[in-house]
Amino acid sequence: MVTNSNSERAHWVLLAYRLPREPSTPRIAVWRKLRRLGAAQLVDGLVALPLDSRNREQFEWLASEIAEANGETTIWTGELTSAAQERQLVATMQAAIAAEYLRVFDQASQVRDDAPGSRRRSLARLRRELRRIRSRDYFPPPEREQARQAVEALAALVEDPVS
Repeated sequence: MVTNSNSERAHWVLLAYRLPREPSTPRIAVWRKLRRLGAAQLVDGLVALPLDSRNREQFEWLASEIAEANGETTIWTGELTSAAQERQLVATMQAAIAAEYLRVFDQASQVRDDAPGSRRRSLARLRRELRRIRSRDYFPPPEREQARQAVEALAALVEDPVS
């Protein structure tokens, strides 16, 4: 994300797109990719991510896919003119990620009493899930550290079960 100080706003990359209703497969594929990237849905057909080279490239790839599916697309970069709107957008993105971290925290806590083999498999799955969440965590919430600590505590239990 591009910011120079607290007084300056973040720069965003926006993808405006429209896809035909049928076939639905390209629409679903785009939706899944946007979700995997952690894009914020501003309105129907308009999504945003903090501007960096990776996010811009991802939107460029998606724009190509949308065009191949007979859709229309435009990529924009910019900044919100209102600090309040930006705080709201960041809070919305942060809340979505926080909920995902809380699910990891809850799952890590629940599997502590499982059989050792099950705990080991759950630990591997939860570590993968943490990596996936972190890849789209642009504004880390406090729940990030809670989830990390819960997974590390599970790892300690798996790696040293007598403690």
